Amino acid sequence: MRVKSFNKVLILLFACISIFISIMAIDYDIAHAVTFPIPSLKIGVEPANPDNPEQVAIVLEIIALLTIIGLAPSILILMTPFTRIIVVFHFLRQAIGTQTSPPNQVIVGLALFMTFFIMRPVGQEIYDKALNPYLENKITYKEAFNEAQIPIRNYLLVNTREADIAMFVKGAKVSKPENRNDVSLLILIPAYVISELKTGFIIGFVLYVPFLVIDMVVASVLLAMGMMMLPPVMISMPFKLMLFVLVDGWNLLIGSMMKSFGITF
Repeated sequence: MRVKSFNKVLILLFACISIFISIMAIDYDIAHAVTFPIPSLKIGVEPANPDNPEQVAIVLEIIALLTIIGLAPSILILMTPFTRIIVVFHFLRQAIGTQTSPPNQVIVGLALFMTFFIMRPVGQEIYDKALNPYLENKITYKEAFNEAQIPIRNYLLVNTREADIAMFVKGAKVSKPENRNDVSLLILIPAYVISELKTGFIIGFVLYVPFLVIDMVVASVLLAMGMMMLPPVMISMPFKLMLFVLVDGWNLLIGSMMKSFGITF
């Protein structure tokens, strides 16, 4: 009986395969019988008319816009608080001992939204004084670019150390600026990045100290009890998490970082 049932199943399977092959053959013939026009796409580059300044200006504006879009990630990382925030979050995760919690996506997302929150006044000033007047044809492109530099320069100068600026001024071999407002953005931006990294490392060191004390206490207690084979990190992690939660660590950390950028509550 089992052999007969198996033969029936096998015959049914071959029948289904035959029907499927027949349907595919019919569809293949129909597909070849009906032809659909395939559109072609042509991309060409034509020289701009030098006698038409507006056409040349539009081409240059498009090239500049594409360049800015390509450099947008670097601009976001190097000219905003994102560097300091992400470095501090990394040190915090290492200090607590949770290697993958919070996940990288959560840390990067929180750092991005904090960056937008901190840079909101700068962006609003750029829109009011540069972008909006340019869109309304009240100022030229060059004037809008110069106006947009002012709030960015003010933000970078407030958060950049003079020693870092002096180092890049010497490296560039340019004349010493008379005041901070005369510093070029090509010198100010790398100096700002170094200052942000230093500040992030200082905050990371301060975060490490209380958690390091907990690790030392737990390791000493385990050694005194003779539990040398038990990893101290396994015991200290719950205590570090409990300490961080009890002191409302996220509120203190994020509030302190925003205050360091001049945001008051």
